[in-house]
This record gives sequence, C-alpha cells and structure tokens, in this order.
Amino acid sequence: MTGSEASPTFRLAYVPGATPAKWVRIWNERLPDVPLTLIPVSAAEAPEVLRGGDADAGLVRLPVDRTVFSAIPLYTETSVVVVPKDHIVAAVEEVTADDLAEDIVLHPLDDVIGWERLPGRPAIERPATTADAIELVAAGVGVLVVPQSLARLHHRRDLTYRPVTDAPQSSVALSWPEDATTDQVEDFIGIVRGRTVNSTRGRAQPPEQPKRKPTAGKAASGKTPGPGKSPRGRSAAPKGGGKGGGKGGAKRGKPRRRS
Repeated sequence: MTGSEASPTFRLAYVPGATPAKWVRIWNERLPDVPLTLIPVSAAEAPEVLRGGDADAGLVRLPVDRTVFSAIPLYTETSVVVVPKDHIVAAVEEVTADDLAEDIVLHPLDDVIGWERLPGRPAIERPATTADAIELVAAGVGVLVVPQSLARLHHRRDLTYRPVTDAPQSSVALSWPEDATTDQVEDFIGIVRGRTVNSTRGRAQPPEQPKRKPTAGKAASGKTPGPGKSPRGRSAAPKGGGKGGGKGGAKRGKPRRRS
C-alpha cells in the first residue's frame, strides 16, 4: 500500500496498559489535518484487528508474527504481584516467585506474561479476564502477577502490588502489517522514535533555500574593489600626465630653495 492510498485518518489500536497519550499529543501538534483515532483492543484481538485492516498500526504486546507484522519494541515492563493490603507481601519492597509458593496464583485467560511454569498453587478455575482476577484478589481468593501497567489500570484502594524480581516480563511494541507501511505509519514511527519535525528521515522537510549568485560588477570573491584600487588590489595609476606630465605622470623631484 502506498502513501496515496492511506486513509484520511490514522487509526491506532492499543492494548490494555499501553499509554499512547504522549504520542497522540505530538501527532495532533504536527499533523493537525490528519485526525488520529484510538481503538482499544484486547491483547488477543490486536493481531486480527491489524491483519483485517481495522487499524493502521497498534501498540501491542510482544511477541508478534514477524512473517506478517513489522514491530518496533518500545519498552519492557516490570512484573508485579497484586495482593490485598493486609497480605504479608505488602510488608516488603519486592519478592521472588518462590515467595509466592504458598499462595494461589490466579492465571486469567487473557494473561500476557509468558510463563513457563506458573508460581504458587493453581486455582481451581482460570478467570476469564484480568479484571475478573482482580476481583478475586480483592475477595481474598488468591494473588495475581501482571505487568505493572495493568496493576495500575485496575487499581483499587484495598489492593497493592510489589515487583516480582525473577518473573517473566512483558514488552510493548508498535506494530503494523509489513505490506501496509503507509506514509502515516512512517510519521508515527518518527514520533515514537523521538525524531524532530526537521529530521532527515521525516517527511515534513523545509524547502531548501537557493544559493545567491554574485551580483554583476562584483569580484568573484564577493568583494567590491575600493577606490583607487584595481580589481587585483594594486593602486591604479591615472591616465595621462599632471603637471610636468609625461607618459607615466609627473615625477617628484627635490624642492627648489628660494633665494
């Protein structure tokens, strides 16, 4: 797809926990004539939304299918355990997965942490969503390990969270279909990578100013010869003679002494 085939708006999908606000603000400042539409999607839905053309690009969770999508990793999140405020974990600064060995660790169906082996004891059933799991944590049923942004998204006054130092982490990336790299996608890539408006890789380039040609009658160096000077900088002898003139002009002799 070429830039001329791009839609009149730029549609950006984003998964729970991703925060596009800063980049949207910069987009609106740089490209006020191209509206940016935000499309919230679940982490599982994001690939199909992009593949189906319902969004031009997305802030998604890695990994993605690199045979279909291009992706620029943006940041990696700390994994945290969400617990009730009266839980023993709330008394420490951080924990390891082994510290959760005696807890029921909930594993929602929309989990975005790639566990090889879930810590703690398994729950009887898996909650359908992270939001459902948060409700179970608040009810004292178990604890939940999620990326820190999701802990903040589902913040409750009766819950808190602590980093799990050895838990797998989740990364967020800007992704789009590889065969649909439009001019608008390139513009957004420039924004998330911190390029300025006048970046050599940006599209909005100021026109190059033409070089001025030397004014006629001036020397090639751009300097005008001063009075009494030849173009090469030597004094110019007057043509013809003055008093007592000869071909080369008057000669200066000794002054005659008056009697």
